[in-house]
Amino acid sequence: MRSGATIGGAVWALGTMSGTSLDGVDAAMVLTDGERVLDFGPTAYRPYTPAEQATIRAAFGQWPGDAAVQAAAEVVETAHAELMSRFSGAEIAGFHGQTLAHDPRGRGTHQAGDGDLLARTLGLPVVWDFRSNDVAMGGQGAPLAPFFHFACARQIGADRPLAILNLGGVGNVTWIDPRHGAPEQAGALLAFDTGPANAPLNDLMQRLTGKPQDEGGAFAATGTVDEALIARFLDHPYFYRMPPKSLDRNDFHAALPTGHLSPQDAAATLTAASAAAVARGAEHFPTPISRLLVTGGGRHNATLMAELSRRLRLDAEPVEAAGLNGDMLEAQAFAFLAVRVARGLPTSGPGTTGVPALIGGGKISRPD
Repeated sequence: MRSGATIGGAVWALGTMSGTSLDGVDAAMVLTDGERVLDFGPTAYRPYTPAEQATIRAAFGQWPGDAAVQAAAEVVETAHAELMSRFSGAEIAGFHGQTLAHDPRGRGTHQAGDGDLLARTLGLPVVWDFRSNDVAMGGQGAPLAPFFHFACARQIGADRPLAILNLGGVGNVTWIDPRHGAPEQAGALLAFDTGPANAPLNDLMQRLTGKPQDEGGAFAATGTVDEALIARFLDHPYFYRMPPKSLDRNDFHAALPTGHLSPQDAAATLTAASAAAVARGAEHFPTPISRLLVTGGGRHNATLMAELSRRLRLDAEPVEAAGLNGDMLEAQAFAFLAVRVARGLPTSGPGTTGVPALIGGGKISRPD
């Protein structure tokens, strides 16, 4: 796409995602017109070093102007520029940035990283700051992948309601009825954050072992779930709120006290809590689902996947079972959304973020 042009037909778009689990940056290309996914292109991953993770982690909960934010933003921008510069053939890019704070009913939402800088560095139009418009108009600003999830459901030929569950630092789910003609139609989508996913377990493993995660769920598999703690956890007011609704990474920090448990039992309980939150969230689905497809790092945790299947009484499948790429789905989503923004199409609506009307988000920065 030439600078200053608008998108009409399908183009190759490059999208990126850096999640709250802080493992690194994902990047992926998608051929799309902003309504359909026509093809998936190359992907790449750039991990954060332990020092970079520490710099970003120090800025969690902070807002523009706070002490640690600038250092975190520089890490995010450098990592993204390094990764995105490996790609060729993209006509537009979608840059999500790194969420540091999310308070849609208070101070708003804050993703670190400057799209203007990336546009100049890459020589490409860059769409960024996807969430602020939605929050300003009364929405939750999250989750934003549901319109892409709808396109994926159509792309894989789904013909009955299904759900795509993303298990990153926080869990979010999209209920999809692919029989509708477009994601903006009433009844096509319902989306919301389910609760904590990998973040509490990752933090526990980091403290206990120095490792960033419970690889494969092996550590949790040796423990016993404290079901009484799970029951108290599910009594949190968040679970009684009707969706759409969203969370910050640390919103449940005090709701899952595991200091009285052995390390193995703590890991087992935090893993079960993530699954229990999803099962509680499924009670809000408009109709039962025919399939649960799981994306994000949590799908690699066999203990978590088994807990999901048990608590939902439905096989939890990795999205790869449907031919999708669970490591790159969110990066692909922001490639897709970048094209929607460039075409003036909505990126969220009442059923996905609770915004009162369909709205498009995102700023477009051009290299000139």
